[in-house]
Amino acid sequence: MEQGNIVKKRRHMKILELISSQDIETQDDLSELLRIAGFEVTQATVSRDIRELKLTKSADENGIYKYTISQSEDDKSIGKYGFILRETVVSCEKAHSLVVVKTISGMANAACAAIDHMQWPHVVGTIAGDDTIFIAVKEPEDVKNVVEALNSILSRA
Repeated sequence: MEQGNIVKKRRHMKILELISSQDIETQDDLSELLRIAGFEVTQATVSRDIRELKLTKSADENGIYKYTISQSEDDKSIGKYGFILRETVVSCEKAHSLVVVKTISGMANAACAAIDHMQWPHVVGTIAGDDTIFIAVKEPEDVKNVVEALNSILSRA
C-alpha cells in the first residue's frame, strides 16, 4: 500500500477515535487534536477527511454541535464499520457472558464506536479501554452469536 494511503488510513482511524472519545465542535479543534497526535494536516485535508468519513454534526443535550459518525441507514452498513473492525481488531473471544475484543493499541474507541453503530440486537452495551472492548449481551447464549458475527466480519476480504 502506498505510504500516503497508510497515513490517511491512520489519520481516519485517529479521527474516529477522537470523535468517539471527545466532544469536537469545529474543524479547527479537530485539526489541533490531530496535530497533537502527530499528524501534519491542513484545513483542506481535515475537510476532505470529514466528508470521506461521512461525519455529521449533531447537537448534544446542551444544544452544542459536535462531530459524530453519521447514523443514516447507508452508513450503518457492515461495509463501513467492517472496514474499521478489520483494521483495528486483533482478536475476539467469549468470556462467560461477555465478548472480549482486543484491538491495536489506542484503537478500542474507534472499534467500539463501529460495534455500537451496527446496533446488533444481542448487544446491550459496550465499554472500551485503550486496546480492549467488553461487549455485554442480553443472554449468555448470545455470546456465541456476537463472536460469530465479529469473526465473520473480520474474515471478509
